[in-house]
Amino acid sequence: MAGKGEWARHWRYEHLPGLDLLRARYLRHTFPRHSHEGYVFGAVTGGVEEVGVPGGTLLAGPGSVVMINPEVAHTAQAGGPDGWSYSTLYPSAQVVAEIAADISTVRGTPGFGEPIVTDPQAARMISEVHRAAEQGNALAADSLLRVVLARLLRDHGTALAQRPRSTAGVRAAARAREVLDERMADPPSLEALAAELGTSPFALLRAFRDTYGMPPHTWLTSARVRAARRLLEAGTAPAEAAVAVGFTDQPHLNRHFTRIVGVPPGAYQRERKNVQDPEGHLLVPSEAWQNRRHPRTHAQQEGRPTRP
Repeated sequence: MAGKGEWARHWRYEHLPGLDLLRARYLRHTFPRHSHEGYVFGAVTGGVEEVGVPGGTLLAGPGSVVMINPEVAHTAQAGGPDGWSYSTLYPSAQVVAEIAADISTVRGTPGFGEPIVTDPQAARMISEVHRAAEQGNALAADSLLRVVLARLLRDHGTALAQRPRSTAGVRAAARAREVLDERMADPPSLEALAAELGTSPFALLRAFRDTYGMPPHTWLTSARVRAARRLLEAGTAPAEAAVAVGFTDQPHLNRHFTRIVGVPPGAYQRERKNVQDPEGHLLVPSEAWQNRRHPRTHAQQEGRPTRP
């Protein structure tokens, strides 16, 4: 749950397939090391965000855009006592690849060499994607999304480096990941996993961390949350989803889900129901585009303080 003075909305707009949106203000919330299947583009609108990436820890202030490539392990927390607020886009790899192919400026798999750039115009456009989606303006939201991603690819994009040459360590790490994914609800111990793969626990731990940016148990928690998201989107009750992916119970899921996703499982599922339920409806009709009203955030729904 969001703490006092914190609010968040993590949702999906039906007219922007392949995209998740998060708009939030956090004070004490800390995102543990995790990764995403797709890309992350976060526009900081207030305060300072501290981002931990493989190259070190960086600070992002207003006008900055945080850009994280798929499957890159990272952390996030407040970079100062006033916390931070931001608007974030989570497009799938397919969405970014399609736009990259259209503009033809990046050869190969598109990526971003700098995790944080100062680009106030792009940051404003990311916020405008949120505004248009929240107000039900599909044409504006889709147009702005394509324009801002094209801008970021053109100005900051590059081709992702090829995966490291397949060594015994890389192969062991990849196989370990497959095993953990297959046995998510009942994973083996590190010693048993290493023995199964014909290596030592420390060698496997080192190879996995070098390959995926986090140790196996941390990766497994992130993978369980991903799997829980898919179940919640399909309508599975949070308590059932928790057990299915290997968490002890729903409070165990709640704790890790909220830390990694930024909102509790129940709030996450309710937003998906708004999109998938044929009887659901947009929180703000398209004709409200000019009145600048926003739908309620999670904190407002729970009766917590809203942003200033």
